[in-house]
Amino acid sequence: MTDRTTRTVLLRGGTVYSPADPFATAMVVQGDTVAWIGSEGAADAYVDGADQVVDLAGALVTPAFVDAHVHATSTGLALTGLDLTGCPSLAEALARLERHVRQERSRGRLGPDQGVLIGHGWDDTGWPENRPPTRAELDAAADGAAVYLSRTDVHSAAASTALRALAERDPAAPRLADLAGHHPDGPLSQGAHHAVRRAALAHLTADQRRDAQRATLDRAAALGIGALHECAGPDISSADDLTGLLALAAQGDGPEVFGYWGELGGVDTARRLGAVGAGGDLFVDGALGSHTACLRAPYADAPHTGAAHLTAAQVADHVTACTEAGMQAGFHAIGDAALDAVVEGVRAAALKVGTDRVRALRHRVEHAEYLDDRAVAAFAELGLVASVQPAFDAAWGGPDGMYVRRLGADRAARLNPFAQLLRAGVPLAFGSDAPVTPLDPWGTVRAAAFHRTDEHRISVRAAFTAHTRGGWRAVGRDDAGVLVPGAPAGYAVWRTGDLVVQAPDSRVAGWSTDPRSGTPGLPDLSPGNPLPVCLATVVRGRVVYGSL
Repeated sequence: MTDRTTRTVLLRGGTVYSPADPFATAMVVQGDTVAWIGSEGAADAYVDGADQVVDLAGALVTPAFVDAHVHATSTGLALTGLDLTGCPSLAEALARLERHVRQERSRGRLGPDQGVLIGHGWDDTGWPENRPPTRAELDAAADGAAVYLSRTDVHSAAASTALRALAERDPAAPRLADLAGHHPDGPLSQGAHHAVRRAALAHLTADQRRDAQRATLDRAAALGIGALHECAGPDISSADDLTGLLALAAQGDGPEVFGYWGELGGVDTARRLGAVGAGGDLFVDGALGSHTACLRAPYADAPHTGAAHLTAAQVADHVTACTEAGMQAGFHAIGDAALDAVVEGVRAAALKVGTDRVRALRHRVEHAEYLDDRAVAAFAELGLVASVQPAFDAAWGGPDGMYVRRLGADRAARLNPFAQLLRAGVPLAFGSDAPVTPLDPWGTVRAAAFHRTDEHRISVRAAFTAHTRGGWRAVGRDDAGVLVPGAPAGYAVWRTGDLVVQAPDSRVAGWSTDPRSGTPGLPDLSPGNPLPVCLATVVRGRVVYGSL
């Protein structure tokens, strides 16, 4: 009997998306490695030596996706609990909260001094009331329970009176009113938000946290995602949360997880926790929806420029420390002023330790939304990876979207310039920032290919690469995310319609569909078309979803 490390599987009778053979219909996997890619006729030679022969019945085989920015516990809580994503009004959000509180109390999971109800996803920009909930409204719907409801961007939250009291229960804890972002009656942001979030997450039991993380891993596997980058840190989760997730993923029955720890000067902590980088959500600013992204000029709908959390000098010190330690650094930066600080800081670090050393570590910038020409050029010069979320544009772009409300049409049209980044040679890694936007890899590829600003669109092929190989390159792995002999066997099997080549330039698309171009096709992701359905997901030769 052969074990999994030497077991040989032949998949045939489908389409294999591979640069090794653009017309491939079959693949041989030996243990955890791709051994061969080729045609149906040539596959006959491998039948006798295979432990399993899989008839793909016309299915598509691609590299498994990588989601380069997630928050697993929060995503799992949204999947299994109170999810207000898409809620059409403030009144409906409060009604859903009230029903959920009653349900949790009937199950004995919420009561006086017992538990915190955690919800996510409300977005007041599309509500007819055109405002977030007040504390009084939240208290009434919660019937006195401790409630934490994060806004869709997770950079502000509605917090009930009971939760606010819980956050101040420790005599050593600062008063919320003394923290940046405090509001006595409305949602909290910045330091006040971090304080109530810590209080809410601290009241999760180990079982609740593990169940939430398992829900996220299971959902990712069911969507053809073979690896996740968890963006943890003291202001977004906790050390126990990260180590628990890494231990759960190490069991090997789901997607791989690569952890990031977003703490300034946190190189030693990141190493101790098993993280691959001291970055991720190390906040230089906040988010546009919460008016906390740091801008050069004031918001169109608010008389300020947002919040700056780190200076260029602090960025420089962190990148220098990480580079000298041989560890990847990373920052959360959305607004143009925040990105200025990152570029200035990384360039200062490069002057100190050498540009080649900085480039070699592929330091990351999460989100990187409001980039101008100089910033794009600097990203290319310094070897920075742009870890970006195309679903943000799908959710908030367009003439009537949140971006235009916050910035006005001219500035909003600059956001998420994927095509410009690619032309400049900036590495892209796509993610969801779940639970901010849902785990949805094909939807993410579609969002990049059909960007709401035409000039920022990229081909489906380029978007797919950013969501597969790009995620592996972002963690320093150049061998994965592509199906070629010798590569790790991480792949997904899909039921889909016709395969095509889609690019913003119709001339490119027309040539690419010519057999002489040797360009492999991908599913037609035109808006309105159904997305591919995952039949199986395989991680390092192990089936983690579906069956072969």
